[in-house]
Amino acid sequence: MIDPNDKNLPKIDTEDPKATEHVKLSRRLFLGGSAALVGAVGTMGATMGSALLPSTAHASSDSKHTVGPGELDEYYGFWSGGHSGEVRILGLPSMRELMRIPVFNVDSATGWGITNESKAVLGENAPMNGDSHHPHMSMTDGQYDGKYIFINDKANTRVARIRGDIMKTDKITTVPNCQAIHGLRVQKVPHTKYVFANAEFRMPHPNNGLNMDDIEGYYTMFSAINAETMEVDWQVIVDGNLDNTDADYTGKYAFSTCYNAEGAVDLAGSMRLERDHLVVFNIARIEAAVKAGKFKNLGDSKVPVVDGRKGSDLTRYIPVPKNPHGINTAPGGKYAVANGKLSPTVTVLQLDKFDALFEDKIKPRDAVVAEVELGLGPLHTAFDGRGNAFTTLFIDSQVCKWDVEKAIRAYNGEKVDYILQKLDVHYQPGHNHTTMGETRDADGKYLVSLQKFSKDRFLKCGPLHAENDQLIDISGDEMKLIHDGPTYAEPHDCMIVHRSKVKTRKLYDRKDPTFAMTVEMAKKDGVTLETDNKIIREGNKVRVYMTSVAPSFGMNEFKVKQGDEVTVVITNLDQIEDVTHGFCMVNHGAQMEISPQQTASVTFMADQPGVHWYYCNWFCHALHMEMRGRMLVEPA
Repeated sequence: MIDPNDKNLPKIDTEDPKATEHVKLSRRLFLGGSAALVGAVGTMGATMGSALLPSTAHASSDSKHTVGPGELDEYYGFWSGGHSGEVRILGLPSMRELMRIPVFNVDSATGWGITNESKAVLGENAPMNGDSHHPHMSMTDGQYDGKYIFINDKANTRVARIRGDIMKTDKITTVPNCQAIHGLRVQKVPHTKYVFANAEFRMPHPNNGLNMDDIEGYYTMFSAINAETMEVDWQVIVDGNLDNTDADYTGKYAFSTCYNAEGAVDLAGSMRLERDHLVVFNIARIEAAVKAGKFKNLGDSKVPVVDGRKGSDLTRYIPVPKNPHGINTAPGGKYAVANGKLSPTVTVLQLDKFDALFEDKIKPRDAVVAEVELGLGPLHTAFDGRGNAFTTLFIDSQVCKWDVEKAIRAYNGEKVDYILQKLDVHYQPGHNHTTMGETRDADGKYLVSLQKFSKDRFLKCGPLHAENDQLIDISGDEMKLIHDGPTYAEPHDCMIVHRSKVKTRKLYDRKDPTFAMTVEMAKKDGVTLETDNKIIREGNKVRVYMTSVAPSFGMNEFKVKQGDEVTVVITNLDQIEDVTHGFCMVNHGAQMEISPQQTASVTFMADQPGVHWYYCNWFCHALHMEMRGRMLVEPA
C-alpha cells in the first residue's frame, strides 16, 4: 500500500495560477470522495481496485502489492509497443495501463499522423508503420532525469524522442547509411549527450543495386545521436551484425553485442563459429578522430563515418559465446553481462579493465572475469543493486537469479553455488527489467519479465494470441510471481522509473514549441489564437481559427467551397486538468485531441458539397454531446 504521507507523492494542486473565470476544480479531487468511500468498504476496495489478481495458482496475493482505489502507483513503466509502433505507460505494481504514446504509428484518438503538428514531427512522406523496441530515459550522473524518453524503430531505421513533461513525441530522426536500428541505450555519465543506436543489418555501400553480390563488402554501423539536436553526430563501421548495446558509468565507453561474425547472409552461415564478439567503443577516441577530420562521408549524408572494424584504434573486439544477445551494465558500474542466446552461458566483463585493453596492456579476453552456465537461451540480465542478477532463459521459460561475485569465484575454480533460484515464467521470456535497475538507483523491489507466448494463460481470441507480462517481487530472498496479464503486440522491452523522477505538466504552456508552427501561421494571418474565431481565405485554401471552452466551440459554423483545402486550428482555453477537447469532422478522416491550453490543427479537403457536422470527440462536459458545429460546403 502507498503511504499517504510519502513526500514523493505528487501534490494535488486544485488551482492553477493562470485560471481566470473558468472552473478551478481538479477532477481527481472531485472524484476523490467517491474513491475514499469505496476504499472504506472493507476488503471490497482492496479487491476491486487491484489489478494484481493472479491468474496462476503459484502467484502471491500479498496485499502490500495492492494499489487500491484512489491510490497511486510507486513506479512508471515505459513499455515498447513493438510492431504497433507506440510506447505505453503502465503503473507499477498495479500493472494498470495509464496511457499510450503514439510514435511511429497513426493514432486516431490523439490525431497522431493526422494533425499538422504530428506530420511535421514524422516528416514528409514518412512511413506510417514502426517496430519500436527499446525505450530508455535520459540520465544525469547515472540517474534518470525525466527529461526525455528515446525509442527506436527497427522497421524504418529511425529513433524518436518523447518529452517527459507532456509525454508526446517531439523529434524523429531517420538514421542514414544503414538499415534496421535495433539496440538503443543512452550515455549515462555525466549526462545523456548521446543516444547510442545499433544498426543491425549489413549492406553494401553505396547501396545502389550495382554491388549486391559483394557480400564481403557489406557492413553495418554504430551511431551516436545527439540527444538535444537529434542529429547523428558520428557513425562507426563495425564487423558483424550489431544486436544490443549499453554504456558504462564513466562516460568513456559504449559496447554492443554482435552476431554473424561470419559475415553470412543466410541462417546456417551465421551460426558456423562458436564465438562472436562484443565490440567496445572508445568515445573520446572517436570524437577526437572526427574532430581531426579522420572520417569519410557516405552518399549524400554529411554524417562523419569512422572505421571501427577489427584492428582499429577506436574499438576493441572481445570474443564471447555464440550469437550473443543482451548486454547489461550492473548498477555499481563494475560489471557488464553479455547473454549467450545460443550458448547456456553468460559472460561477465569487468569494465575497469577496458582502459588497459585500449592501451594494449591486456588481451581482449582478459576483460572477461566469468563465463558461467545458467540454462538454455539466456537473453537479458537485470540487477537488484544487492549483487544479484536475473537472467531470462528463453528456451527453459525461466528467470534465473544468480550471485555475480559467486559466479566469478566459481569461474576461478572455487566450489560455490552461484545460482540462487529459478522461477518458471510463461512462456519464452525475452527482456526483463528491475525497478530502477539500469541506473545507480536500483532498488531491488520488482522485476518485470516479458514473455513472447501466452498459449493457455488467457481466454482465446482467435489464432492470434496475446503475449504475457509478469510482475515478480524480488524484495526478499526468493522471487515471487505476483501478477501476469495479457498484452497486445509487442511488449519487446520496458524500463521502470520511480515516480519521483517523472515531472509532468498539468496544462500546456502557451509558449510550448509543439505548436510553434501553428503560432507562426496565425501571426501571418493576423490572428490571436487565444481570443479570435476567424476565417482566413487565400484562394482555395481556407484557415478556420476557433477557440474551445467546454461545452462549445468558438464557432458554430463556417462556409467553404467544394474543392477548398481546409485547415482547422483550435485552441483549448480550458485551464482545468483533464478537460481535453477533440475535433472530428464527420466523413473527412480528420480528428484530433486538444488538451487544456493546447493549440492543434488538421488539414483536409472539402470535396463533398452540403452540410457536414463537426463535434468534440473527447468527453469534456455534461453537455459534451451538444459540443458541435456545421461546415457548409457550397457546390463548385
